[in-house]
Formats: sequence, C-alpha cells, structure tokens
Amino acid sequence: MKCPYCGYEESKVIDSRPADEKIRRRRECLQCKNRFTTYEIVETTPLMVIKKDGSRQLFDRGKLMNGLLRACEKRPVSVETLDRTIDQIETELRGSLDHEVASYHIGELAMKYLKELDEVAYVRFASVYRQFADVNSFMDELKSLLQEK
Repeated sequence: MKCPYCGYEESKVIDSRPADEKIRRRRECLQCKNRFTTYEIVETTPLMVIKKDGSRQLFDRGKLMNGLLRACEKRPVSVETLDRTIDQIETELRGSLDHEVASYHIGELAMKYLKELDEVAYVRFASVYRQFADVNSFMDELKSLLQEK
C-alpha cells in the first residue's frame, strides 16, 4: 500500500474494523510516520442460476426465502432458522467453485435442509417443486419419507 504523503510502499496496520460491507484499516507509513485510512471490499463472483429453459439469472436469496416461507407457513420454523438455512445452501453452492448452478440443484438442497427442519414443510415444498401430478405421486413421496424413519 503506497503512502499518500510520501509514496513509500510499506505501511503497518494500526487498526481494522468492519464498516458496512467494507473493512476499514488505519495504517501508518513506515517511512514518514503519517497515518491514513484505507477501505477494502470483499470481491465475490456472482452466482448464476441456470433455469429449466436454459436462461441464466443471478442467484436471489429473496426468491429462495419466499419459497421456504411458503412451505413453512403456520409451522414452528423461525425466519432466523430459514435465514441460516439459506446461508448454508449459499455456502454449499459457492463452495463448489462453480459460478453457475442448475436451479434443480438449489431445489434439491432446499428439500434436503427442509427435511431436517420440518417434515410437513418438506412435503409442501416437494409437492410444488416436484410438481406432483396426482395423489399417488404425493403418496409415494410420503411413503419414502416414512420408510426413512
């Protein structure tokens, strides 16, 4: 980091603290001893979702939250729990190092976590996500859920 006063290229960090979505660092030049502030921004690559029709759009936590909220309506699952679940899903998606992910993969992850949180919410989400054609396909999903227990 170049000193804005003398141009010397070495400084030491005196203080670091978060500031909004940045990191504020107070620095001291090792040559002239003047102090200055720098801001660092964490750079993330956007996560793209490949839809069923092949189109691409940015990953939207809000859309996932809306789907999970609908599935958990009138169930004993807090919004904070759903927020942590979305954090886990997003971490898992970003951990794969792929910048593009198929929408079905997000749905499968959501169902995996919902199954652990609340089985009724899981079945609700699965019924919309898997587009059950009739009662038999719905019953098959319930039977597989009961067999796992």
